[in-house]
Formats: sequence, C-alpha cells, structure tokens
Amino acid sequence: VLATVSDIKRIAPQIEEITAQGIPVVTTCEELVFPWATSPKLARRIHSAAIANNVAVVGTGVNPGYLMDGLPAFLTAACQDVRTITVNRFQNAQYRRVPFQKKIGAGLSPAEFDKKQKEGTLRHVGLTESIHLIAHRMGWKLEQTEDLITPVIAKKNIETPVMSIAKGNAVGVRQEGYGYVDGEVKIRLVFQATVGEPESYDEVIIQGTPHIHSKISGGVNGDVATCAITLNAIPQVLRAM
Repeated sequence: VLATVSDIKRIAPQIEEITAQGIPVVTTCEELVFPWATSPKLARRIHSAAIANNVAVVGTGVNPGYLMDGLPAFLTAACQDVRTITVNRFQNAQYRRVPFQKKIGAGLSPAEFDKKQKEGTLRHVGLTESIHLIAHRMGWKLEQTEDLITPVIAKKNIETPVMSIAKGNAVGVRQEGYGYVDGEVKIRLVFQATVGEPESYDEVIIQGTPHIHSKISGGVNGDVATCAITLNAIPQVLRAM
C-alpha cells in the first residue's frame, strides 16, 4: 500500500522501485485513479513496469476513485440513455483531520487563499481525472475540461476546537469541474468543503432514461472510507495477478 504523494510525476519512480521487486501496488495517489488522459506518458511508463514485473498497480480512493466517478458511472447501468451527469460532494470539514482543513484553505485571508491556489497547493486533487474516468466509461469524447477553484468566505467569526476563522476569511473551498462534448456540459462535478458547512452529503444526478437522483445524506467520511476502499482493493489486486 503506497500512500505518499498525490501527483503521478513524483509517485512513478516509487512505483517502479516497488514493482521491480515483484510486489503489486495499491496506491491512494489521486492522479493515478485515471491518468490516461491527463498524464498518458507516465501512465504508460507505470503500466510497462507492471507488465514487465508481472504485477498489478491500482490507483484508488474514495474521491477520486468512488464517490465522484466510480459510483455515478455504475449508476448509469440502469439507464437506456444518459444526457448529463452531475455530482455534488458537500462536506463539513470541521469533523475531518486538521491537515485536511488546512488543505482546503480554512482560516486563510482571500489574498493568502489566492496565493496558495496559484502555487497549486490548495485544491482537491483528482477532479479532472474523475471527469475523464466518467467520460471514458460513458464513451464520451471530451473536447475540453475546466477546473475552477474559489474560496468560500466566512460571514461571521467562527471558533472551533482547533482554529479561529475571522469574518471575511476563507472557511474552505468550492471547486467545480466541467467536461464538454460538442460545446455542451455533459459532466459537472462540484466539490465544496468548509468548516461549518450546513449539510454534508454526496449526490449524483443523472439526466437520462430513467432520470436517477441518488443522495447519501450525511455524506461519506473521506478518512474512514479511504482506509476501507484501499484495504478492500488488496484481495482484488492479488486475485488479478
């Protein structure tokens, strides 16, 4: 189990080192869930290492890997046709680990938020990969994707056991991803995580025949689910070898 970094560029050498010992890999690297469209050269490099050493390499996780890509793709199995897919993931980050709260920019001023966003250190990694995974499963050829990040601003002072957030500072992040086919938005993913978010839920809306609306009230705790989905992948990987 490899749970080190989120980007494929840094994890590729680690995977090559492990597979060279004949050891299969299950990794939580977000960009490795579906790297074929965003990082095709590195994806082929990792694939070649797995083939050469007769082992399996799987990128998985709760998001990406399940809630905003795998689950909506599976739900379309009951549809005769699908026009659009929308996925909403809203989380109250107050009940997540402190590093996650910092990752979404909680407590930062708008200027600090903007600076970290431009540095690439403040975002939900894997949203674009989720869009491409869904499009691949649907047989849709995307002409364009978008990944838009904005801060959610506190309307009042907020105090939690681990941090103080002043009115006007960020309580978290809103990230929207879009996948376009023939100029039309076919895939829309919305990820919003804030300290004090009024309602936590995971929602999939499929416009098609039939129309499907699935909502997990209370949402899925990402920390707990990531551990579970990673461990549950291990016997599948061993069986695949």
